[in-house]
Amino acid sequence: MFLKIAKVPKGHSVFIIDNISQLKTLSFSKEETVFAEQQIKNDRGIILINHLDVQLFIVYVNPEKENYLTKELLRKRGAALQLQLTALSIKEVVITNCGKEPMAAYHVVEGLVLANYQFLKYKADAKKLANSLNEIAFDKQSITLKDLKQLQAICDAIYHVRNLVNEPLSYLTAEQLAQEIGNLGKEAGFKVSVLGKAKLEQMKMNGLLAVNKGSILPPTFTIMEHRPTKAINKKPIVLVGKGIVYDTGGLSLKPTLNSMDKMKSDMGGAALVTGVMYVAAQLDLPLHLIALVPATENRPGENAYVPGDVITMYSGTTVEVLNTDAEGRMVLADALHYAKKYNPELVIDFATLTGAASQAVADVAMVAMGTADISVKSKMHISGYNQYERLIEYPLWSEYGEMIKSDIADLKNVGGPRGGAITAGKFLEHFTDYPWMHFDIAGVSHHDTRKDYRTAGATAYGLRMMIDFLLNYGK
Repeated sequence: MFLKIAKVPKGHSVFIIDNISQLKTLSFSKEETVFAEQQIKNDRGIILINHLDVQLFIVYVNPEKENYLTKELLRKRGAALQLQLTALSIKEVVITNCGKEPMAAYHVVEGLVLANYQFLKYKADAKKLANSLNEIAFDKQSITLKDLKQLQAICDAIYHVRNLVNEPLSYLTAEQLAQEIGNLGKEAGFKVSVLGKAKLEQMKMNGLLAVNKGSILPPTFTIMEHRPTKAINKKPIVLVGKGIVYDTGGLSLKPTLNSMDKMKSDMGGAALVTGVMYVAAQLDLPLHLIALVPATENRPGENAYVPGDVITMYSGTTVEVLNTDAEGRMVLADALHYAKKYNPELVIDFATLTGAASQAVADVAMVAMGTADISVKSKMHISGYNQYERLIEYPLWSEYGEMIKSDIADLKNVGGPRGGAITAGKFLEHFTDYPWMHFDIAGVSHHDTRKDYRTAGATAYGLRMMIDFLLNYGK
């Protein structure tokens, strides 16, 4: 989707208002104005004025008491507008903000663009099925060049994240994921290096290697870096993303229906941190950022690791494996230990880690926990509300650590039947010695059906929250 500022606004147009009196400032006939007023009184958020060869749309949003709710309503209006533009086969549209909210056009277009996403790579009739809209122009008073560039970068990144997560294992192996990340690095301008299986064996990154034992395909460990010349952080912020490109559960096999059949999305964390790096490089954020992606499939092959195995992790910690389907924490643990080499200011991991997180908060929030300072957590909460990618914090009390103690090793990779999201986080905490945040995105990374601007399939939920957090970092 191409975004631009219109030199001379013309053609199919969208006018955003937040007060019914603003209709009189638009060039509508008396009859059209009366019609629009009546539609608004009937709680219609989008009104179409048909001029035959040109379609005019009025987007009405009555401001909410909380600004973050108004922003989200604007995004949802954009998603609803996308359906109407598609139904009319409109290719280009001009957006004009006539309301008092200065970012109204930004948020409407944000929702519009994200709702317009499609994954048609494997469709024989992709051209026929493609949505018509491909260009959006803003009236020059409705957005700044800085905000336009930011919106373009974020939307492009979300498309890339969704594409990666929607790809099947038949294409997106661990090695292919590393290649795709490399391609995005070249496009956006961040550095990428990849550690292959031989190097990982030499390093004894045994958590990742253990999960990979059931596969005939090698694992990868991808390192991304964005290092501007005038970074405001002396020590880097490190992002870590779980890169299980397919999860069968291993020998602790998942059922297929509504479980294994969706497990191509188990690398949602890896895709998300890649998207964050893409935006950071495109906007040249003044932050030194590093991202780590440990990647493999989890398969029940003839040499697969088994329940009862004891693995000596990259850190030297021994782990008793009681469930091979708790593989995400095994690969993340090695990556979190690797992050120590950077002496990081903050480490943030994203992972589709536990069904327990999804059961607790469904598909409306991320589960968060960590040891970062309260000010960091507070800013993340604010960013979550700003972008309507909310999070709820779980505790990391010592009692949860007792639940993952092993009789024969330092740790076991699962706790009991309760508190599963927290015991998974507590397991990860063992491999950190720096300020750290963990986001379990199991419930929000993938949707079965479209929900407003979050299309069916991958959502990239969490990316906009992270960009908001980084844009305000140090302020």
